[in-house]
Amino acid sequence: MTHSDSPPLQYQWVPLEKIADSVKLAVIASEDQTFLDHMGFDFKAIGKAFERNQNTKRIRGASTISQQTAKNLFLYPSRSYVRKGLEVYITALIEALWPKQRILEVYLNIAEFGPKLYGIEAASRQFFEKPSAQLTSGEAALLAASLPNPKLLKVQQPSAYLRQRQHWIQQQMVRLGGRGFLNDLSE
Repeated sequence: MTHSDSPPLQYQWVPLEKIADSVKLAVIASEDQTFLDHMGFDFKAIGKAFERNQNTKRIRGASTISQQTAKNLFLYPSRSYVRKGLEVYITALIEALWPKQRILEVYLNIAEFGPKLYGIEAASRQFFEKPSAQLTSGEAALLAASLPNPKLLKVQQPSAYLRQRQHWIQQQMVRLGGRGFLNDLSE
């Protein structure tokens, strides 16, 4: 495939209030359950990841939604101490300057859901042929389940692992939603 034959970039910004609550809950349940409680960093998760990574070759991160927003919006994708230092600085700025609603809105609008597919609205229309405001909890959980690696975890061809992750996210959504979790986001 030549460069001119590659699929076009798909992207469409959508305000947070036009995104289904199921999407907000799914992403928080999947990516950062302490999102409303921290100031950009989940030190408990960072400590657990550090301990776990000492004994394995498969490195797992502990980035919060705020950190991922900083990285995706302002930084390059490589792994280095310099990039991580910049991420920490930018995350602190974002947390100081933006409310949680804005952080989540930006994250949902810039997250990569597949090759050249960015933002929840484009992903919703591509995979489910409807706006993100109409996504069901199952659809939202499937999209959230793909976020760690959307090039490998394909929404259009979900593996058994992706389905297992989707099911776990739905369980977490029930747990968080049952506590009125999204009410705290709108305050």
